[in-house]
Amino acid sequence: MPGAMASFNVTEVQKVLKGFDYPGSASDLADHAAGNGADEELVSALRGLKKDKFDGPNAVMSEMKGQLGGSD
Repeated sequence: MPGAMASFNVTEVQKVLKGFDYPGSASDLADHAAGNGADEELVSALRGLKKDKFDGPNAVMSEMKGQLGGSD
């Protein structure tokens, strides 16, 4: 089915966002994740998040919850 959401491991997302200086935009998060070695799909998913500002990792996880799998 077109546009199917990828599933990302919670631990992986937390790892690539480690050290991010909140608050920040989806674009800031994506750039930080890319710099930490996140794969293209995850960088894309972060860049596509709809909120303007994220005030902490919980806000990111909450916004991504439909795309997260694995341990949470």
